[in-house]
Amino acid sequence: MSILVAGGAGYIGAHVVRLLLQRGDEVIVVDDLSYGTPERVEGADLLQLDVASNEAVQELTDVMESRGVTAVIHFAARKQVGESVARPAWYYQQNVGGLANMMLAMERARVDQMIFSSSAAVYGMPPVEVVPEDIECHPINPYGETKLIGEWMMADAERAWGLRWAGLRYFNVAGAGWDDLGDMATLNLIPMVLERLAEGDTPKIFGTDYPTPDGTCIRDYIHVRDLAAAHIAALDYLASGEEMSEHVFNVGTGQGASVREVVSKVIAATRLAVEPEELPRRAGDPPQLIGNATRIGTVLGWKAEHDLDDIVTSSFTSWQADPNRPHFG
Repeated sequence: MSILVAGGAGYIGAHVVRLLLQRGDEVIVVDDLSYGTPERVEGADLLQLDVASNEAVQELTDVMESRGVTAVIHFAARKQVGESVARPAWYYQQNVGGLANMMLAMERARVDQMIFSSSAAVYGMPPVEVVPEDIECHPINPYGETKLIGEWMMADAERAWGLRWAGLRYFNVAGAGWDDLGDMATLNLIPMVLERLAEGDTPKIFGTDYPTPDGTCIRDYIHVRDLAAAHIAALDYLASGEEMSEHVFNVGTGQGASVREVVSKVIAATRLAVEPEELPRRAGDPPQLIGNATRIGTVLGWKAEHDLDDIVTSSFTSWQADPNRPHFG
């Protein structure tokens, strides 16, 4: 297959690109390189392009037609919740506008298969602790809203011109499938803790009075290698041509880990003797958010294979392997 991966040079996208290349697919990465680097997608063809730009529709149409693209995996988006609250119009322009450009190009080039990088942020603060896909979605920030709108757009395109699509709602993605593909973001929990420890600072825990066993928030942490494998399973599901019974899938483990537990495991990996600093809650953090992963197992035959220890260990080894990071002794 010939697969176009938008945002393929980023953290999650680069893992999917590597799995696609390993199984022999032709891969075209479209990325503006605002987060990723060309080194992460060696072996794939790279088109440097902002998919939200005015010229994107024509350039995307041309590459789809010239390369015989059969499916698109769309990661390209801005993803910081706080930034989305401060700059909502820009987030809509980037995330919704970029997706619209991609879908216009797909329609013109007659590419009818798409996997969309959605998010558990579409749920907002659900009234249940383990979240099924069919619960009503109430996102609480512009980032989550753009992801839910993306799902609506694909459903509309399905009705209008037959798009076959799947939206993968990620929970807390972490870890590294390969040492050279570690998480570059320092706003995610594990790299944030590693950065503070490497710089001699104290990790912080926000909120220790939640109604959970240890008082800290509980989240569903999914290994990025497992998440990448879920995209491959979804791609094969679309390519099979069988009637699609479902379109949106939680990608999680169905198990929760507390922030305190994660921070403690990261500190243990560094072999430092440090106690985290406990601070008041941040607004908008639900006490517990775990994904019900039954549907993706039943329909796509996918199941997470890595646990929290694998996530922390791979995060630490990839951190140590990165020459641009401050290292632990």
